[in-house]
Parts: sequence; C-alpha cells; structure tokens
Amino acid sequence: MGDFNLALVIVAVVVSVLVLLVSVYLLINYQHPDDANQAYFPKLVVVLGLTVAVLSILMLPADVANRQACSKAVYSGACNLTLPMKTLWLVVYIVDAVLVFLVIPFAMFYYEGDQDKSVGKRLRTALIWVVASAVVCGLVLGILYGLVGKVDFTVRHLSSSVETFPNSFSLSSGQPCINSSPRVCAASTAQANSLTTWTMRATFPEYVVALTTIVGSVLFTIFGGVGIACLPLGLIFSFVRRPKAVITRSQYIKEATELGKKARELKKAAEALHQEERSGKKGRKFRKNVKAVEKELLLLEDDMKALEEMYPQGEKAEATWAFTVLGYIGKLIFGVVGLIISIAWVAHIIIYLLVDPPLSSFLNEVFIKLDGVWGLLGTAAFAFFCFYLLIAVIAGEMMLGLKLVFITIHPMKWGGTLMNSFLFNVGLILLCSISVIQFCATAFAYYAQATAAQEIFGHTLQSLRGIKYLYKYNVFQYGFVALAILTLFYYVIFGWRKRKPTGRFQLSN
Repeated sequence: MGDFNLALVIVAVVVSVLVLLVSVYLLINYQHPDDANQAYFPKLVVVLGLTVAVLSILMLPADVANRQACSKAVYSGACNLTLPMKTLWLVVYIVDAVLVFLVIPFAMFYYEGDQDKSVGKRLRTALIWVVASAVVCGLVLGILYGLVGKVDFTVRHLSSSVETFPNSFSLSSGQPCINSSPRVCAASTAQANSLTTWTMRATFPEYVVALTTIVGSVLFTIFGGVGIACLPLGLIFSFVRRPKAVITRSQYIKEATELGKKARELKKAAEALHQEERSGKKGRKFRKNVKAVEKELLLLEDDMKALEEMYPQGEKAEATWAFTVLGYIGKLIFGVVGLIISIAWVAHIIIYLLVDPPLSSFLNEVFIKLDGVWGLLGTAAFAFFCFYLLIAVIAGEMMLGLKLVFITIHPMKWGGTLMNSFLFNVGLILLCSISVIQFCATAFAYYAQATAAQEIFGHTLQSLRGIKYLYKYNVFQYGFVALAILTLFYYVIFGWRKRKPTGRFQLSN
C-alpha cells in the first residue's frame, strides 16, 4: 500500500468517535437541571462545537504523524495516499468560523430571548441579529480580501549562463560551479539587489482562517498570558488558603446567617431586575446591574461552598473532611506540575521565538527524543502541551471575567451550567483553538516542519499583506510573556490573601 498508513486512518476515526462521546458526556454532566429535556438545538451546537475544538487541537499531532507516515516519499507530492491534511485543516477551520460567528450567536440570541414571546418571534429576532452580523462580517471580509488579500513572499532572484556539461568535473566549496570564471550559479555570491517580492493572491478560505486567527490571537494573548500563570498558581494558592480545621457550630451558625442575609438581598435585586426587564427598560445601567448580580451570586456560591467545607455535616462528616483535605493536596500536586509546564512554555517562547537566532530548539528536541524512545510518545507529549495551552486560556478567561466589568461572566459548573454559558465558553474555545494551533505550529516549527499546518500557519499566514508585521515583530509572543510575568507578580503580592466580604450589596441607581 506504499506510504498509506492504515493505522493512522483507524486511529483518526476512533479518536473522533471518542471525542464526540466525551463531548456528550460533558454536556450531560455540566448542564443545569432547568435545561434538562429542552433546549435541544443549543445542546447540539455545544456538542458540535466541543467536538470541532478538540479535534482541531488533535489535528496538529495527527499532521505530524501524517508526515512521518510519508517519510519514504522523495517529495511531498509523491505522498498522495495519506490523510489530506490541508483540506481537513481548511474544512475544520471554516466550520469553526461559521460556528463562532453565525451558529453560536444565533443559538445564544434564541436561548436568551424573552420567554414570554412565541417561538416564531424568538427565532425571527435571533435570525435578524445573526443576518445583520453576517452581512457586516461578509462586507468586511470581502473588502479586505479584495484590497489586501495577497501574500508577499520575499525571494532571491538568481540567474546563470548555460554551460556545456563536461565529460569530467569536480565540485567543492572552493569550486561550486562547473565554470570557475563567472560563479553566478552560487547563491552565496548573489548581490543584495537580487532580493525581490513575489506576490500572489491567497485563497479566500485561507484568508478567512487568517483573519479569524487574528481575532483569536488577541483573545489568546490576553487570556492565555494570564491563564498560563494563574492556572497553576491558582491551584497552589488555593492550597495555601485552604481551611486548616473544622469550625465550631456557633461559628457556622454565625457565618450561615450572614450568607442568608446576602442571599435575600440578591433575591430582592434579581426580582427588581426582572420587573425592570418586563417593563422593557434594558439600558446600559440595567446590563451593569445584571452583571453585578451575576458576580455577587457567583461569589456567594463560592462562600457557601467554603462554609460547607469548613463544617461538614451528616453521618460521614469525618470522611467528607478527609476527602476535602485530599482534594487540596491534589490541587497542590497538580499546581506544582502545572507550574513546571508553564515555566517550560514561557522559557521555550523566550529562547526559541523571541531570541534571534534561537538559543535552542528546547521542547522541539525533547519531543524528537521522546519519539526515538517510542513512536507516538513525542506526539502525545506534543498534544499534551497544546491542550495545556488551551486550558490555560479558559482559566485566564474565568479569572478576568471576575475582575473586568466589560466581560460577561459565564462560569462553568458541574451540574449547574446554563446553555448560554455553555455556548459562550464553547465559542471562546473555538475562537482561541485556531490561535492555539497557530501558536503551537510556530513554537514547535522544528518538530512540526513539512506539515500542512506549517504551510497554512507558517508560510501563508505570516506572509499576508498587513497581517505579517504582527508575526514579524512577535507582537503576540511578547504580549503573552508580559502578561504571564504580570500575573505572576499579582499572585506573589495578592495571591495568598483570602477574599474579604464585599459588604452590603446595592444596585446602581
């Protein structure tokens, strides 16, 4: 069968089915009881989005394995029987863009529509918003593609005269040409003015992927830079702030009474906002108050969970406390491991991407040596580092969602996640997954060389007119490292402190 790797195709099919099953499992266990046996369309979108996001992350390791399956081919075009990775990349990321900019917004508009309206009116309202967004996005994409949708490749123009092939000859570093007099065939002797620019128009699918990657890269730089530090440090400082002992019953009653007062205040605030919504008043102040209530409710739930940890009840109170202690020990262990991975990531970015020429290929060499130990060990480690980066993005979004007022809080909780929160987080994962793959393809360019991802994300994307300067000057890499360092200082200064009660809650007048 030549270079055709049947095992790779089987693994790809099996992994795709497993990812689909895991997505369904996450939906069932994370969904809120209020959404049980309803909201089937948003649930279908969530499962599809999670599946596409996870498969897009796994496609880069699959691309590397696909390249290795073609190692005996003399040139890339001779390998026609393995997975068509470039086509798969474009299909997955076009689907990704459609989900992020069309399907998920439609599902959110429909789900969050006024429940008092009929299904037809909710569908019409959601469709109007999505069509308006699609028209604007289509016009922007069309105009940009028509004006600057070109790729500029810098090439060196070489030429030489034609010589009759001699019967006998010898070539060496001192004699690189057949004819020793005009050594114009040696690239090393080409003049500086031989550099020229080769311009060609990019395909529209590649341009859509490129612009989507830019949007995702901005979010990835912010959330990923914060998350790469707060993910492990949050676990470690959670262990530092853990409850040291079980509190007394009188302390429990006192704290529970305070939380009860806070809960009643939030209930009154929510009822007032509901009345305001029914009256049609949904201005800027209303949205600000809704976000304030969401934030306070989330903090109240955290306080209730902490109180239950400090005073376990029931017949198995001692066992519950023991599991609580073991849970915090587990957080410490995972936090330390995560901190090592985060340090490795930041160090790799600095010494391989920001230093010119690179000091070392670092993790690229590690993956190659792991492949030497066992064929898929390096690929598995490579996939793990890519997944860790995506998890760091989600951790950064969750942290900043509590700190910045212009970001809507959409927490993910086991058995308590509404579909609008699910859709929001899936959209964020999809949008950032493109940038995670592009970032990994750049950071591990040596390990992932000669892959279809390198062709799309390494050459085409970084040569697009206007966009190429963001990559030429490593704007996203510098921002990522800077935010990681700032987050580290934040945790060193404030991370060990316990959150103080916010006091009496009031809505803005």
